[in-house]
Amino acid sequence: MQEEALQRALRFLGYRPRSEAEVRGYLGRWAYSKVATEKTLEKLRAFNYINDEAFARNWASARATARGYGPRRIHQELQKKGVSDALIREVMGEIFDPGEEIEKAKALLEKRFKNKQLGDPKMLRRAAGFLERRGYSSEVIFDLLKHTATDDRQKHD
Repeated sequence: MQEEALQRALRFLGYRPRSEAEVRGYLGRWAYSKVATEKTLEKLRAFNYINDEAFARNWASARATARGYGPRRIHQELQKKGVSDALIREVMGEIFDPGEEIEKAKALLEKRFKNKQLGDPKMLRRAAGFLERRGYSSEVIFDLLKHTATDDRQKHD
């Protein structure tokens, strides 16, 4: 029974890295005993096939870099994956330095709304919604769009 659980967990991990909570939940859906599940998780930890710290760092880094996600969105995703709040805070502090969040949001905004006039209220709302869905804080969005809209208006006046 435990060997079967281990094989099933390894197949599950073969698709992409997973958090320990995801593997535990997956084995629970297959109704393996708590003992079999815990022994399987111990083996996976010993082989370093599951490591929540490495998983959280890689997940957050990839989401911030490839998708341009902000700290709020990444935090929510990691919570859903069962990563501890303390670990999430640590990882988010490494990936998003205080001034870096606004720089990443600005780069994302410039890429997405390159030839748009952000002085237009409709376009401004779209830009704000876009950044909010990406997980940036309202303070960052407000500061960024306030300056961008002012700069945009001055260019066209």
